Amino acid sequence: AKAAQGLVQRLVQRGPELFGAAVTYSKPRLAKFWYYAKVELAPPTPAEIPRAIDSMKGLVRAFQTGRLTQITVKDALRNGLVATEVLMWFYIGEIIGKGGIIGYNV
Repeated sequence: AKAAQGLVQRLVQRGPELFGAAVTYSKPRLAKFWYYAKVELAPPTPAEIPRAIDSMKGLVRAFQTGRLTQITVKDALRNGLVATEVLMWFYIGEIIGKGGIIGYNV
């Protein structure tokens, strides 16, 4: 009991100092996170939609001509990770929309 009491006393005494250190440590990291979140998580603008459609058409053309067999392993891995990320966002959105992991409330 005395050890716990001593721990609580030290925590109360050093609490403001620890809190200040945590704030100092996290401020630049949070600023960087919010900077990238604003850019990456923003919905597409109307100007970006035709570019995305053209990009998809180029992907279909590359698949039809066999140009996809010429990509490097690094690019294939990167493309696979991006596709997996998009798929996971879809699944997470479905779970949020359903309100649970299994089934819909009908």
